[in-house]
Amino acid sequence: MVKKRACIFISGKGSNLNSLIKRSRDNSFPIKINLIISNKVNAEGLNYAKKFSIPFIIIDTSKKNYEIKILNEISKRNISIICLAGYMKILSKRFIRQFKRPILNIHPSLLPKFKGINTYKRIIEKKERITGCTVHFVNEYLDSGKIILKKSFEIKDSDNERSLKIKTQIMEHKSYPEAIIRLFKNINF
Repeated sequence: MVKKRACIFISGKGSNLNSLIKRSRDNSFPIKINLIISNKVNAEGLNYAKKFSIPFIIIDTSKKNYEIKILNEISKRNISIICLAGYMKILSKRFIRQFKRPILNIHPSLLPKFKGINTYKRIIEKKERITGCTVHFVNEYLDSGKIILKKSFEIKDSDNERSLKIKTQIMEHKSYPEAIIRLFKNINF
């Protein structure tokens, strides 16, 4: 199998990045992570890049034309797919249009419910009974792209923001790789 060259975008701890790196070591997994991009110089997830010797770039998103720099780096490395894994910056319409290849995101709710940030807090406040995660294509609208995969679980009365986050992340670590496998079984690019 010829693996597709992937770039993972992060901003924080990188737990989904770690999960994807581990899966990408499997010969049957369809992607190889060739680049990691972070918009935070102190993102803990960069430690995984160092640990697994994966090139990484820290992008200062306050600078003008930072997305052009990202596109140039991605082009140099012949990246075929971008996976957002806790990347807390919205990609511009221009970036999405210029990349012209799949961009995936994982979101900690059952979209279209609870788009955006502060997801766990809003789920608790609305007294939801079921939650989960969604892997979807990124389009020009926040958390609105075509859904690839959703997984759900029941919320217990004892759950709080912290416990929801832990349960959701465990589910995400299985769901993101599954969605990538599903994607490559259904399309060729």
